[in-house]
Amino acid sequence: MSNLRLHWPDATVANPAVPFKPLGRHLVDAGVIAGRDLVHALQLQGHVDAPLGEILISEGLANPHDVQSALCDQYRARHIDLETDPPDTDRARDLPASLCLRFRVVPWMRIGGVSLVATAKPHEFERLRACLGPQGATLLPVIAAESQICDQISRLYGAELVEKAATRVPAAQSCRTWNVGGHSRKLWALLVFAFCALALALSPNWTVTIVLMWAFITLMLSTVLKFAAFWSQVAHNLPEQPPPFTQQAAPFRLPKVSILVPLLKEKEIAGALIKRLSRLTYPKSLLNIVLVLEESDQVTRATIARTELPPWMTVIQVPQGNGLTTKPRALNYALDFCQGSIIGVWDAEDAPEPDQIERVVRRFQTAPENVACLQGILDYYNSRANWISRCFTIEYATWWRMILPGVARLGLVIPLGGTTLFFRRDILEKLQGWDAHNVTEDADLGIRLARHGYVTELLPTVTYEEANCRAWPWVRQRSRWLKGFLVTWCVHMRHPRHMLRDLGWKRFLGVQTLLLATFSQFACAPLLWSFWLTLFGITHPVQTTLGAPAMWSIAGLCALAEIVNLSIAMVAVSGPKHRHLLGWVLTTPLYFPMGALAAYKGLHEFVVSPYFWDKTEHGVTPASCPPQAAPPLA
Repeated sequence: MSNLRLHWPDATVANPAVPFKPLGRHLVDAGVIAGRDLVHALQLQGHVDAPLGEILISEGLANPHDVQSALCDQYRARHIDLETDPPDTDRARDLPASLCLRFRVVPWMRIGGVSLVATAKPHEFERLRACLGPQGATLLPVIAAESQICDQISRLYGAELVEKAATRVPAAQSCRTWNVGGHSRKLWALLVFAFCALALALSPNWTVTIVLMWAFITLMLSTVLKFAAFWSQVAHNLPEQPPPFTQQAAPFRLPKVSILVPLLKEKEIAGALIKRLSRLTYPKSLLNIVLVLEESDQVTRATIARTELPPWMTVIQVPQGNGLTTKPRALNYALDFCQGSIIGVWDAEDAPEPDQIERVVRRFQTAPENVACLQGILDYYNSRANWISRCFTIEYATWWRMILPGVARLGLVIPLGGTTLFFRRDILEKLQGWDAHNVTEDADLGIRLARHGYVTELLPTVTYEEANCRAWPWVRQRSRWLKGFLVTWCVHMRHPRHMLRDLGWKRFLGVQTLLLATFSQFACAPLLWSFWLTLFGITHPVQTTLGAPAMWSIAGLCALAEIVNLSIAMVAVSGPKHRHLLGWVLTTPLYFPMGALAAYKGLHEFVVSPYFWDKTEHGVTPASCPPQAAPPLA
């Protein structure tokens, strides 16, 4: 290691005094910025909660190197390059990982009784010293790039942070306590299968009837919930859209917002992602886009390496550990590296509306403190790609624009989607983030929020993404969702009385319908389709057990449920954006049989590999430029 940086100009560096000259004046005197540029940046700082240096960089008025040089002059500190002079691994003993993450510092070198600590935010160094008590007097700051500091934190504390990411959620609220080998689940699955096979052999008609009655009951529960949610939505007078949001008009200083974007095996997504996110109108000095990569993901690392990222984007590489590679584990790891008081999640292919962050910030500012999460709306830019993409768009227009808003108005629990989520950071950390082993970590987190007394609201802002438009990838994606619903149901039903106490009867039944009944509907759908056999003169098992009147009553109610579903879908796509899909609604009964296959795949994985993450491939169809304005919710 070089010793060139061990020569200090004077003794005052050991105990830096309050800077005698502001950062902006240093930059003006050095000829980096003009006086009018400084005035402009200071005016912006009156509206945004960001350091002056970050504002100047985001506005293109200064580059990071110039700002770091000015900080060195201001604080009479040395600049170091952590890539050429990294800290020794034993320096991890000097500071705990939590403080390194909190203050964006990393221990670099020890000289006698003095510890040299690399920082990107020297104005916060005295707070770090105060946290350490007498030990803090032995710390001396040196200046380094924030990205380098984060890289070294991962290198020094990676094993500790990876373990924390995998076990962040308490064991009692996680599925990680399941035996990975699944011996008990395999035994139970074998016993259930043997029982069903024996029952089918001994009394086939009654066995089919009993299972079909379960399918019928769950169908009715789902239909009643959908209709109640639909009625609540259409009967509600939609509020007028809020006026455009501007920095100058805001009665508060805008906060820093961090957005986590997990990436895995993305070949071409980086350039398109930067282009889409560059459309955001939120001040870039307050925007912290964190691209989350797996350390072992050579494909995405190569993609990022040949891409020039803007200064408001950073990259966090998640080290390998415990043989687990899931989105929630990556999110947990990256959460500690985020800078914002609001934490969001987008997927790699997402194209959010330009003013989405402003809407989020404004709502969190005015919402009650128990509103912990805001869920945006998903739409699809490739709805015309083929028949599957059309049906996919119809399905989710129904869900996001009719069912889910209605569920929220009914006061029921909202199972979160995997993207366009925004959290109050303090509450998200209080709940310990995401369950790293749950493949539907979003739905699980939505239920945990509700059980702890927090509220999730739907926000009228749209994110456009790619609808799955190929049959087998659709099955793989849906199987992961259905498996996750089953896993989430099992986790929260470990102690049904506790869940009932936390949620109350109405929300408890709502969760049963949204999770268990949804899975049952896909898994048992072929039994409901069996009523079509009667049209060909085949005697149905229900006819022999319960009689023809009961059979025709059940068949009629099933037909009525299908009419309700089609009617809701018709209303959902009746707006100008989706009107081209109206005629395709009648074909959706031919689309959902793929869900039965997905349910059986998900059930098999639930038994043999509950933690397996079947990744959805992105970039199959090109993204057209999404509309600039949010379409109405109805």
